[in-house]
Amino acid sequence: MTTAQVLLDTVEKVKGFVNVVGPLEGDIDLGSDRYVVDAKSIMGIFSLDLTKPLKVTIHDEAAAERLMPLLKAYIV
Repeated sequence: MTTAQVLLDTVEKVKGFVNVVGPLEGDIDLGSDRYVVDAKSIMGIFSLDLTKPLKVTIHDEAAAERLMPLLKAYIV
């Protein structure tokens, strides 16, 4: 399991993030405080507080290796 902090404070960032994580296999979660949503769900992401950094959790190590370089634009 790999985690990182991301900031998705604009609509464009949310759409770009979903486009990056959407095609990947495996579970990817996005959380804010005690709320956790599917990171592939744009509606779920918009239910979170986007003014603060969010914790992304990638449950598949192979997916994490492919995904982490693609998330550099969002990581804080």
